[in-house]
Amino acid sequence: MAHTQALEKPISEEQRLELEKFADKREGQAQRAQQQQPSAVPKKKPGKQDAPAVESKDWVEETPAGQKKIPKPLDNGFHKVYRSKVVESAWYSFWEAQGLFQPRTEKDGSLKPKGKYVIAIPPPNVTGRLHIGHALALSLEDTLIRWHRMRQFSTLYIPGCDHAGIATQAVVEKQLARHPKDGKSKRQDFSRAEFVQLCQDWKGIYHQEINKTMRRLGISVDWSREAFTMSPQLSKAVTEAFVQLHSEGLIYRANRLVHWSCRLSTALSTTEIDHKELEGTTKLDVPGYDKKIEFGTLTYFKYPVEGSDQTIEVATTRPETMLGDTGIAVHPQDDRYKDFVGKTVQHPIIPYRKLRIVADDYVDSKFGTGAVKLTPAHDYDDFKLGKKHDLPFINILNEDGTLNNNAGPYAGEKRFNARYGVIEELKKLGLYTRQEPSKMVVPICSRSGDIIEPLLKPQWWMKTEPLTKPAIAVVESGELVIRPEVQKRVYLQWLRDTEDWCLSRQLWWGHQIPAYYISIEGEDGGNDTDDDYWVCGRTEREAQEKAERQFPGKKVTIKRDEDVLDTWFSSGLWPFSILGWPDKTPDLENYFPNTTMETGWDIVPFWVSRMVMFSLKLTGKVPFTEVFCHAMVRDRDGRKMSKSHGNVIDPLDIVDGITLDDLHQKLLNGNLAQSEVKKAEKYQKKAFPHGISEMGADALRFSLLNTQSSNSYITIDMETMHRYLRFCNKIYQATKYVLGKLGNDFVPRESSALTGKESLPERWILTKMNIAAKQINQALEERDFPRSAQVIYQYLYGELFDIYIENSKSIILNGMPEEARSAVDTLYTAIENGLRLLSPFMPFLTEELWQRLPCRPGVDISSITIAEYPEYESSFHDPSSEAAYELVLGCSKGIRSLVEQYTFNDIEVVYIAALNQTSYDTVSAQLSAIESLSLYSRNYKTLNFSILKPGEINPRGCTVFPVSADANIYLKVKDGIQDAAEEVKRLKVKVDKARRELTATDDFIANLSTVQGKDVAEAMQSAEMEKRDVEARLRALEESVKDFEDMIV
Repeated sequence: MAHTQALEKPISEEQRLELEKFADKREGQAQRAQQQQPSAVPKKKPGKQDAPAVESKDWVEETPAGQKKIPKPLDNGFHKVYRSKVVESAWYSFWEAQGLFQPRTEKDGSLKPKGKYVIAIPPPNVTGRLHIGHALALSLEDTLIRWHRMRQFSTLYIPGCDHAGIATQAVVEKQLARHPKDGKSKRQDFSRAEFVQLCQDWKGIYHQEINKTMRRLGISVDWSREAFTMSPQLSKAVTEAFVQLHSEGLIYRANRLVHWSCRLSTALSTTEIDHKELEGTTKLDVPGYDKKIEFGTLTYFKYPVEGSDQTIEVATTRPETMLGDTGIAVHPQDDRYKDFVGKTVQHPIIPYRKLRIVADDYVDSKFGTGAVKLTPAHDYDDFKLGKKHDLPFINILNEDGTLNNNAGPYAGEKRFNARYGVIEELKKLGLYTRQEPSKMVVPICSRSGDIIEPLLKPQWWMKTEPLTKPAIAVVESGELVIRPEVQKRVYLQWLRDTEDWCLSRQLWWGHQIPAYYISIEGEDGGNDTDDDYWVCGRTEREAQEKAERQFPGKKVTIKRDEDVLDTWFSSGLWPFSILGWPDKTPDLENYFPNTTMETGWDIVPFWVSRMVMFSLKLTGKVPFTEVFCHAMVRDRDGRKMSKSHGNVIDPLDIVDGITLDDLHQKLLNGNLAQSEVKKAEKYQKKAFPHGISEMGADALRFSLLNTQSSNSYITIDMETMHRYLRFCNKIYQATKYVLGKLGNDFVPRESSALTGKESLPERWILTKMNIAAKQINQALEERDFPRSAQVIYQYLYGELFDIYIENSKSIILNGMPEEARSAVDTLYTAIENGLRLLSPFMPFLTEELWQRLPCRPGVDISSITIAEYPEYESSFHDPSSEAAYELVLGCSKGIRSLVEQYTFNDIEVVYIAALNQTSYDTVSAQLSAIESLSLYSRNYKTLNFSILKPGEINPRGCTVFPVSADANIYLKVKDGIQDAAEEVKRLKVKVDKARRELTATDDFIANLSTVQGKDVAEAMQSAEMEKRDVEARLRALEESVKDFEDMIV
């Protein structure tokens, strides 16, 4: 009979969510068990602590910059407890001076055997300091970089900044308005060169601030390769890309509608526009107007039909645009207007203008009157209809928001003042009919708060359709992976729907477009939109030569376009321009494509897609092989971060701490209006009533990694940061303890390999360490940062510190010399591996502590930064020892729980009921350990232990603690229980809970049984084990209920 292989059934979205839900449930149970249940070892009462004699602010680092940190005694005032300022000082300059952040290669300069790992930092804008969203992104990126560096990849992390054309120019202009320079308060008061220098000065200040923050956060970038989008090298790349694409016809000149900001006098990209949804009539503040302007109102009026007494009624939310109307559209199947099609109407305000009535399927006959006024020069939909029906395009708007001569009697008026004037004029003419509230979306400039206007303007455009197909193909084929999956769908949808890209911006700060307009002596000027009168060149000389070839025999002069390129153009070249493109450099050869692009999901369409399009076109390669999108950070009220809200947090304010007064002062130093300052102060008082405590970089990083989610948004919780600040202190104190136990003369064994003489607790902690290494590496491979952080937290805090260190103390103090030495060797291995596992997450603390540990003989590594990252070792895998010691810990925990809850006698009788032979053998062999771990400090009692064999009848008159499917703990309480009925009631609550858990587990198993796969198999095995434990718990509780019911009189 032929062998057949079962095909794996695909897992559905619903089943995938069930798997995630089950995993989350298991993690939640583990965390609650860690935080709420009695620990696996007895807790000591906290002793009285002396108030710290010193404060962090008094610390002065004595180590010269760039040198290895001078270690100080751990018992001096500054080192008795964890202080982030003390721990985090000196290390970064040492790492940098040692060149530890540069790619490590083989001696011949080739890449390491594992290959390269490259991240190009998403360049922050030089508009200001970094905020908490940047800190999240940098923490994620640096964790990946440090992890790969320790795994011996040739690792490159490239820093840099973006000139952020419109954003930087806007803040500099705001600053000028608030603080004039030499009496000059507007950009136009300066020459272009002078204003560009002001922007350069601004960039210089905040570039330093950005780099300072990155260093304080421990971000391990290669500073020798730092890039800036307006540096000579990157400017060369921008020019080359523009010239190449123009020569191929992909960049062209056209007179089309753009998003225009009258306040900033420039075209904008869609990313610089906020869309405010209105439910109806709403008055909004508009810059430059003394009173609020009404939006969300549909105004109805009539056009007179020429040559008759008929009229045709239209409706609009922008009445002032009727001054630019050139047509009216109706649906061809609308019987109301079939006799109007082809006729003309007379414009009631512009007497020389007539409008043609056209029929088009685009018209929604159910909206308004079913007749649509067309303003092709000021509306995107009307633009298309105007092109289709060959209507005139009449621009009525000046760039400053006033109306031009095409607006007739309203020439020179502000656009929204004209709105009210038009309505009044229509009323006078008897053509106004009515107004009604209407839903609408108002486009608002995110930089200035101005209302965006569609404006017809000659600009440079880039064809996207030829570039989108390859960009779609590489994602659909898997050559480029985008995580999470939802962002892959966003990317693909945007590319399928994208239109040609407007490249021109009417700014002074940015890359001036390398295009030159040709004038011919003796001839009238050509058409500004005609490509024949434009040439592009890498230099002005090249452009002049092209112009002369274009018009041979004629005397030509050229003038460079004054506009600059959209910032996204230079940003789109980032992954390869920073490595030297268009030159063929060693860096481009070795480190391109990049490996991972980590970024916010909100700019996947505008940036990631363009990087892919540019890279495929200009280099023939994908720019990177993976895109990982992090969540957007919101405040605790779920609001987007905004300076005017007062919720933008400087990461250094968390690292160093800051008072509430100083938070307020930072608002005053910014560009906020006084009304916005007051609102922001109110939020700060609510969110940070006592300011922000000093957390340090490590606690901040670890908190952010735990918070990262596949969801679109995350919130920042200061209490979570305090929790991980306490974790830092726990690591610090535990390592101090280990150092004390090792002593000054301790020399580690040459290898961490097992000797075969390890005790059960040692084999258990080494197994846990091994499992942690496996799970952390797997989680980081899957970019599951919270999972990786939770695993290292559980290993260090819940297993190494709370259990093994505590449980090894008696062996180290009272054991035989060979046993004590083995326990110390294991202690060293467990803590040293733990610090290396933690290093990518908390680089400063782990370096501080790892440097104090002795190295194994033959190991000569200058920093934990380049030490090898722990990997799974099959020799450490000992599931039987793990299960045995888990049973020991479970029994001891159960005993303490029962004894603490039921304290009736000086002598307590404890029964350990083994439910199978394996557990009976383990409990019998480890009874002394169980007895030792069962001691507690509140009221010392004598415990008499009895082990019940499998199948032996459970004792009567006892309460029960179900440990697992392997054992139950019973405590004799019959003589002490005052109210058996109350005990029954309490136990039945637990029974009901266990039944619900069993039902849920059965449902989950039934669902999983319909699919196959590795992840599913592992989840099924885990679920089956959980079911065994729940069934055993349910049986034990039901028996206990019956026992107590029999006691009720």
